[in-house]
Amino acid sequence: MCSDLSADEQVITISNDTRKWGKVVTLITFEGNFDANLQEILKSAKKKLGSGGVVRDNSVEVRGDHRFKLKGLLVNLGYDEDKIFIKEA
Repeated sequence: MCSDLSADEQVITISNDTRKWGKVVTLITFEGNFDANLQEILKSAKKKLGSGGVVRDNSVEVRGDHRFKLKGLLVNLGYDEDKIFIKEA
Protein backbone atom coordinates (compact mmCIF):
# COMPACT_ATOMS: atom_id res chain seq x y z
CA MET A 1 0.00 0.00 0.00
CA CYS A 2 2.80 2.42 0.89
CA SER A 3 5.76 0.55 -0.59
CA ASP A 4 7.16 3.41 -2.70
CA LEU A 5 7.96 5.63 0.32
CA SER A 6 11.09 5.32 2.41
CA ALA A 7 10.66 3.51 5.70
CA ASP A 8 11.80 6.52 7.72
CA GLU A 9 8.92 8.63 6.41
CA GLN A 10 6.17 6.25 7.48
CA VAL A 11 5.08 6.15 11.11
CA ILE A 12 1.64 5.44 12.54
CA THR A 13 1.07 6.29 16.20
CA ILE A 14 -1.93 4.99 18.14
CA SER A 15 -2.64 6.74 21.44
CA ASN A 16 -5.42 7.69 23.81
CA ASP A 17 -6.60 11.18 24.64
CA THR A 18 -9.23 12.56 26.97
CA ARG A 19 -11.96 14.82 25.68
CA LYS A 20 -14.63 16.91 27.33
CA TRP A 21 -16.25 15.35 30.41
CA GLY A 22 -13.46 12.76 30.70
CA LYS A 23 -14.43 10.77 27.63
CA VAL A 24 -11.59 8.67 26.17
CA VAL A 25 -10.84 8.64 22.43
CA THR A 26 -8.25 6.64 20.51
CA LEU A 27 -6.16 8.61 18.01
CA ILE A 28 -4.49 7.11 14.94
CA THR A 29 -1.94 9.67 13.77
CA PHE A 30 -0.23 9.32 10.39
CA GLU A 31 3.20 10.96 10.39
CA GLY A 32 5.26 11.35 7.24
CA ASN A 33 4.26 11.01 3.62
CA PHE A 34 1.21 8.77 3.68
CA ASP A 35 -1.26 8.31 0.89
CA ALA A 36 -3.86 6.87 3.25
CA ASN A 37 -7.58 7.13 2.71
CA LEU A 38 -8.54 8.23 6.22
CA GLN A 39 -12.27 8.06 5.50
CA GLU A 40 -12.00 4.37 4.53
CA ILE A 41 -9.93 3.60 7.64
CA LEU A 42 -12.51 5.37 9.82
CA LYS A 43 -15.37 3.52 8.12
CA SER A 44 -13.69 0.14 8.72
CA ALA A 45 -12.87 1.00 12.33
CA LYS A 46 -16.39 2.18 13.13
CA LYS A 47 -17.89 -0.94 11.58
CA LYS A 48 -15.52 -3.34 13.36
CA LEU A 49 -15.66 -1.64 16.78
CA GLY A 50 -19.26 -0.44 16.82
CA SER A 51 -18.12 2.99 17.88
CA GLY A 52 -18.31 6.54 16.57
CA GLY A 53 -15.42 8.52 15.20
CA VAL A 54 -14.20 11.40 13.08
CA VAL A 55 -11.29 12.38 10.80
CA ARG A 56 -9.37 15.48 11.94
CA ASP A 57 -6.34 16.89 10.12
CA ASN A 58 -3.96 13.95 9.62
CA SER A 59 -5.52 11.64 12.20
CA VAL A 60 -8.51 9.42 12.89
CA GLU A 61 -10.36 9.62 16.22
CA VAL A 62 -12.46 6.72 17.49
CA ARG A 63 -14.49 6.89 20.69
CA GLY A 64 -13.28 4.59 23.44
CA ASP A 65 -10.01 2.78 24.20
CA HIS A 66 -9.37 0.59 21.15
CA ARG A 67 -5.58 0.86 20.73
CA PHE A 68 -4.79 -2.84 20.27
CA LYS A 69 -7.85 -3.62 18.14
CA LEU A 70 -7.02 -0.72 15.82
CA LYS A 71 -3.44 -1.96 15.39
CA GLY A 72 -4.82 -5.32 14.24
CA LEU A 73 -7.22 -3.55 11.89
CA LEU A 74 -4.41 -1.51 10.31
CA VAL A 75 -2.28 -4.64 9.84
CA ASN A 76 -5.24 -6.34 8.14
CA LEU A 77 -5.58 -3.31 5.85
CA GLY A 78 -1.98 -3.80 4.69
CA TYR A 79 0.08 -1.45 6.84
CA ASP A 80 3.48 -2.62 8.12
CA GLU A 81 3.22 -3.80 11.73
CA ASP A 82 6.76 -2.59 12.49
CA LYS A 83 5.77 1.00 11.67
CA ILE A 84 2.73 1.06 13.99
CA PHE A 85 3.51 2.24 17.51
CA ILE A 86 1.14 2.17 20.48
CA LYS A 87 1.65 4.85 23.12
CA GLU A 88 0.73 3.71 26.59
CA ALA A 89 -1.43 5.98 28.71
